[in-house]
Parts: sequence; C-alpha cells; structure tokens
Amino acid sequence: MPERIQDFGRFGARGIKGHEAVAHRLDALAGYISTPVTARRGLLARLHYLTRTDHARAAAREAGLTVTDRTVRAWLDGRRSPSRKNLERIEAAYRTVRRHNVARYLLARLNREGRGTRVEIHPLNQSQVAGPRQRVVEFRTLNVRRWDRIVDAWSTDDVQALDDAWVDQITDLGSQWGQYEYVTAIGFAA
Repeated sequence: MPERIQDFGRFGARGIKGHEAVAHRLDALAGYISTPVTARRGLLARLHYLTRTDHARAAAREAGLTVTDRTVRAWLDGRRSPSRKNLERIEAAYRTVRRHNVARYLLARLNREGRGTRVEIHPLNQSQVAGPRQRVVEFRTLNVRRWDRIVDAWSTDDVQALDDAWVDQITDLGSQWGQYEYVTAIGFAA
C-alpha cells in the first residue's frame, strides 16, 4: 500500500488535497447565501437565518456570535452597523449553523439508502512536471456508499477527521489510491 505524500509539488505538480475538494463540493451543495455579508442584504439574510428561532439563536451563540439581542435588533433595524470583527463572527456562525442544519439532509441524499453516490476524481495537474517525472494518472470514478464520517467531519469543521475519512474511502481504488490524495477537482451530486 502506498504511503501518504510528504513533499507534494516538489517537481511542479499542482492540486489540492482530496478532502479539501470534498469540503468545497459539500459547501456548494449546502447552498450558502451568495450575497456577501458586507452588503446590507447579505447581512440581513444571515441575521434572519441566525435569529429566526430560539434554537437558531442558541446555535449561533455556540458558534461564536455572542452579542446581545438588543445589538442584533439594532443591526436588523439599521440603527447600527456591525464592526468588521462582528461581520466575520456573523459569517462564521452562519456557516457553522448552516452546515449543521443541512448535514442530515445531505447525508441521506449521498447515502441513498445504501446505494451511495458516484464520485468523479480529477487527477492532479502535471503540466509543469518534467516528462520523466510525470506519473500516469487518469480520471477515476468511485462509488462511495458510506458518507457518515465524511459529512460528520465536514459539519463540525474537523479537518483531520475529514482527511482520515476521505483517505479511508479512496483506498477502495486499490494500490493506486496514493496517486489521488491530491487532485484538481472532485465532483458529485446530491
């Protein structure tokens, strides 16, 4: 079994870790608000999402948004504007709460009652690597049937657990799995 890559990019290869590509794809499936938090519309949408119910307010506080209800009301009414630091906290809290809220739905969609989801793995970019040092790496597909650990690690933003869960899945590629630790992109739908 191949070892994990220690010195990626030494000879000019480009790509990102597979678990990062999976996290980007799950983020895209989560359907975040596209308007930036710095725009009034984006700020209001996030604040409404975070303050809509008591449960949402509690989750926002757990995620790091620790301002008073009075301050949030002033932001919503437009009497005050949040500082740059509070805008970052609002964005971080929104993403954390949104990930938590959609995780169960995504898990059900990706597992598909045990049938799993087909994942397309686009290999790393070797265009800058000298010919003798290039690997023979090709586009691969893989049917992932157990998404539980991946989605759980993504929803809690645990990077190491997500990496471990992803590597456990790509070992199904056989002895070549180490060639797909770094990729250009990973695609799947839910």
